[in-house]
Amino acid sequence: MSDGVPVELVGVRIELPSNQPIVLLKEVGGTRYLPIWIGAGEATAIAFALEGVQPPRPLTHDLLKLSLEALDASVERVVVTEMRDGIYYADLVLGRAGAEITVSSRPSDAIALAARTGSPILVSPQVLEESGVEIHDEEEEDEVARFRNFLDSVKPEDFDSA
Repeated sequence: MSDGVPVELVGVRIELPSNQPIVLLKEVGGTRYLPIWIGAGEATAIAFALEGVQPPRPLTHDLLKLSLEALDASVERVVVTEMRDGIYYADLVLGRAGAEITVSSRPSDAIALAARTGSPILVSPQVLEESGVEIHDEEEEDEVARFRNFLDSVKPEDFDSA
């Protein structure tokens, strides 16, 4: 897969104070993360797929997955291809009968479909270089340690109800 850097889907988070959902991708074997701001509907679709929630009737991304299966096609991979004017772009690479077909997609829709199909997600090296956020495990561990220390030392009276 030479069309991008493999990433794993970490999950969906809410950015505060704006309450804007983001999907978070992490470079496989690396330290870079790619946050992509998405809509609430797509955030719900991705979270449902990650949690294995089966809605009583198929959601849009479930319907697309079922349609691809009915056509004997598969999602070969999702590639976040570029960011232009603050907007990310992606391709769905579909496979059928030994051929690949590339379809332009919003990253959030492509990631929601990949979460349902277990398909690989890739990010172009240029996008990861320009928009990726580097987080080292030590920084993450330090942040967790600081939070645990805070929890150990905080008392109910530290929170003023006024």
